[in-house]
This record gives sequence, structure tokens and C-alpha cells, in this order.
Amino acid sequence: MHPETEPMPGRREIKRRQTRLALITAALRLADERGVDRVTTEEISAAAEVSPRTFFNYFATKEHALVGDPLEDCPAPVLKPLPLLDALLDALAPAFEQIQGDRDLWLLRMRVISANPQLLPLLIAAAASAEQRLAQAIADQTGLAPDHPRPQVAAAVANAAVRVAVVRWAESGDSRPLIEHVREAFHHLKEVDDSRRT
Repeated sequence: MHPETEPMPGRREIKRRQTRLALITAALRLADERGVDRVTTEEISAAAEVSPRTFFNYFATKEHALVGDPLEDCPAPVLKPLPLLDALLDALAPAFEQIQGDRDLWLLRMRVISANPQLLPLLIAAAASAEQRLAQAIADQTGLAPDHPRPQVAAAVANAAVRVAVVRWAESGDSRPLIEHVREAFHHLKEVDDSRRT
């Protein structure tokens, strides 16, 4: 389903998202202040004003609360019949808008992960999962099998471009929204493709 036709979330779903966000925010703030190893799930739960049992309804560990899948609430990408990079940019725009809207939280997450390298394996796993979902969307649009190399390569290249864009957006300090950094990164991908053809 395209994001434009997504039904409005009900009250229960809104509450679920609010609780999840409160747990993520509490976990990141405490980890930023003390370091991951000095924070417990009980302290995160207390800071988010929920029970430890509620915490484990959302996350398996405190590390998952810190990294998890930050774009879990974004709809699966649906690609329009456009040139691939344009279709990807269009399909991923809601995710970039969510990141932009949560800029402070994303910068905090990046700072915590940078200071706590033990979180990197979880981050890599989350990125791999997102990349696989993107490869599936590309396979669906092109009619190729999900295990065909083209969707997987295209998803990996797009993921790398987005990663560069997010880092530049976080470090630039300018007022340009994330999607402009992503457009710039995708433009460079097009330039590489065009230069290959000449």
C-alpha cells in the first residue's frame, strides 16, 4: 500500500508508537549520559514511566531499544514505474521525512552508537534487514526474483548513498533537509552511471 493511501492509525496504535518512542528516547538519553553498560532496562522503563514488563513487550534487550529498527513505523517502500533511482527516492521519501522530523533523536542515536561500538553489530543487522526489504521492493517492480543480483545490488548501492547522505546531513550543521542530501547522493550515482555509458 502506498503511503498516500495508508489508513490513519487508531488510538491503540498511536499509544503503541508513543510508548515505543518513549522507551527509545529514555534509553538513548540514559546511555548518552552514562554509557550503555551503566544503564539497566529497569532504569529505562522507569524513565519512560512504564513497567519493565512493558519494556520487554517492545524490545528484547536495552541494545535493541538503542538501535532496533528506527523506521519500523514507516510503510514498506512501493516503487512507482519511474527510472529506478527516481522511484527509490519517491518511495523512501516518507522515511526521510520521519528522520528529519526526529532529527534530535537521530543525532543522539548516532552519538550513542559512535561512543559504544558494541552496538555496531545490531546496527549492521538492522541496516541489512532494511536493505533486504528494499531489494524485495525492487524485485517486485522489475519482475525479477528476490535472489536475482540486480535488486540486491541496487538496494545495496542505494543504501550506501543514503548512509552517506545521513552522515553529511548530521555533520553539516546546515539547514538543508535530509532529502536534499539524499537527492545529491543519488545525483552522484546517476553521474557514475552516465560516465560509464560515455
